[in-house]
Amino acid sequence: MSVTIHPSAIVDEGAQLGEGTAVWHFSHVCAGARIGPRCSLGQNVFVANDVVIGAGVRIQNNVSVYDAVTLEDDVFVGPSAVFTNVFNPRSAVPRKHEYRRTLVQRGATLGANCTLVCGATVGEYAFIGAGAVVTKDVKPYALMTGVPARQTGWMSRHGEKLALPVDEAADMEAACPATGERYRLQGGRLEAL
Repeated sequence: MSVTIHPSAIVDEGAQLGEGTAVWHFSHVCAGARIGPRCSLGQNVFVANDVVIGAGVRIQNNVSVYDAVTLEDDVFVGPSAVFTNVFNPRSAVPRKHEYRRTLVQRGATLGANCTLVCGATVGEYAFIGAGAVVTKDVKPYALMTGVPARQTGWMSRHGEKLALPVDEAADMEAACPATGERYRLQGGRLEAL
């Protein structure tokens, strides 16, 4: 297995790409980027210097992953999703020293055209719906929709909605409709059993 780089893509010297990773049409990976194995960067993807991308990450077309972003293993980034790294940008005011880190944990999904305002952590296996705007931390397994994003449900690792309420007081279990894997909701937190 080797790395695939489309002839129209630019991968700067010094960038680290893991085995089996593919960089497709018109994409640009900067010199300091660290990308794990088995990743796919779709058409017109930009990856900045201070970016870490884990194994098995899928980044769809037209996504810019700016400095101070970390995507852990098996993250899915939908087409035209947006990352930021400055909370209050002004063209005439340099703020590179004020970058806020964004962390997307293992297995999370970022839907098409969603926006992550910098400084947030998206918990493992969370699911951000298409077009949602994330302005604060997201719990593991949470389904987030709307502008601004709010929690509207829970998702399994398989990406199926669970029959559980969004209720801090709930204490109950549910199974993934696709796999049968069981989950327990307790104290506003969901965990796989």
